[in-house]
Amino acid sequence: MKYQKEIERRKTFAIISHPDAGKTTLTEKLLLFGGAIQTAGAVKSNKIKKHATSDFMEIERQRGISVATSVMTFEYKDMLINLLDTPGHKDFAEDTYRTLTAVDSVILVIDSVNGVEAQTRRLMEVCRMRDTPVIVFINKMDRDGKNRFDLLEEIEKELKLSLHPMTWPINSGKDFKGVYDLHEKSLRLFAASTKAEEEDTIAINDLSDPLLDAKLGERDAAQLREDVELVEGVHGELSNDDYLAGKVAPVFFGSAVNNFGVKEMLDTFIRIAPIPRSRETSVRLLDVEEDAFSGFIFKIHANLDPKHRDRIAFMRVCSGRFERNKYYHHVRLDKDVRFSNPYSFLARSKDVIEDAYAGDVVGLFDTGNFKIGDTLTEGENFYFVGIPTFSPEIFKELVNKDPMKTKQLEKGISQLTDEGVAQLFTQFGGNKKIIGCVGELQFEVIQYRLLHEYGAAAEFRTLPYYKACWLTSKDEKKLADFLRFKQQNSAEDKDGHPVYLAQSEWFLNTEISNNPEIEFHFSSEVHK
Repeated sequence: MKYQKEIERRKTFAIISHPDAGKTTLTEKLLLFGGAIQTAGAVKSNKIKKHATSDFMEIERQRGISVATSVMTFEYKDMLINLLDTPGHKDFAEDTYRTLTAVDSVILVIDSVNGVEAQTRRLMEVCRMRDTPVIVFINKMDRDGKNRFDLLEEIEKELKLSLHPMTWPINSGKDFKGVYDLHEKSLRLFAASTKAEEEDTIAINDLSDPLLDAKLGERDAAQLREDVELVEGVHGELSNDDYLAGKVAPVFFGSAVNNFGVKEMLDTFIRIAPIPRSRETSVRLLDVEEDAFSGFIFKIHANLDPKHRDRIAFMRVCSGRFERNKYYHHVRLDKDVRFSNPYSFLARSKDVIEDAYAGDVVGLFDTGNFKIGDTLTEGENFYFVGIPTFSPEIFKELVNKDPMKTKQLEKGISQLTDEGVAQLFTQFGGNKKIIGCVGELQFEVIQYRLLHEYGAAAEFRTLPYYKACWLTSKDEKKLADFLRFKQQNSAEDKDGHPVYLAQSEWFLNTEISNNPEIEFHFSSEVHK
């Protein structure tokens, strides 16, 4: 209980969205409010310069995309906010899924023009696995987009999410006039601006107030009254408990690029978003208020500077107090480790920290000791559950082009797959190594890094697989027989769990119906 005050002032969340929905812009505006950056554009221009992951390899520089989950810490209204900005590019979706295990809530950005997109659906599935509380920000209201009622209906239907509007838009596109705050009973008029300001907010407690007609014009005022009556009739007051249980998502409308509607959302976030929560472990429910330190690794990022062969492991603190230079127990390796330079990431810089508390994200220098999902404690043996690995979408065989460098290749592919950039499967009855990734870009990254970091030349041959399914069965003999009969399509993952590689949806459905005693899983937790 002695760290309760520290826990209560922390909020840790991620911003997720389909690419180009305005995630980076929104991140930037939140940092402006928190005083962490002074000028708009700072996030974009400093994105590569300001983090520990400063020296990306050529291939990424050429493409101009960020593959790191950026961690940014800032203060706002006496709260310490840890914001994890996730990569939007679908080839790096796996990274985003795991980042969601390290946060207590998320803000989902939806583009009012395009509505729900493929990536949004997948991300919401992950949130639902853990009942993560979600706030929805509908962006780009100053662009001609979908009808607001149609858009809400689409989000509810596609994402299976109950929505609760907190603000309501007045028109959209070039006729966008602003939003009415249903909670604060105030009107916020839209002016294209990028500064963080509070002007143009008018308190209107009663919508029949003639001031509304004066500000919006009779037609729009009448439409707003009608809309609000309908919305409030359906939704009423927001139930905080339903939000925290992941059942209801508050919705805000705005334009991140114009810094409009962002403050209302941030203020509501501060008011209702969860503080760090207790977490399930393999042994018991770990109370966030326990005095003993515990934390887990949710991401590993290699800094590709040839002069410094370092990797940074990102750790989420789950309980107690993490201290610099103190020995902690690495559960999987069963050894004690200490960190002389743990980092926290402020918007522009990484700073060595002396301590950290539940909810904080700390960067630890890693010499190859860590895998995703590893747990650090003060001596107790357990690991945190619920860190998923999803089926890859592209499968290729790893082919060694230089037999003299077999050892280097084995070491390289083992370490790179520990980082979570790809998954490694070994075919049953042979030693064919199969790499599974979410996108083509990862194969280029792996090939480049094997050569430049490990001196191993390799190439990839495309394999005709459609999905990887992890297999479990209460009948061990049935499972063993299945793996023997399907040897060509059977493999094991890095942790020795059996996997079925299906050539097509038809084959997969056939095997599922023919083998009722075997369960086919589309995701596997890092630890079983």
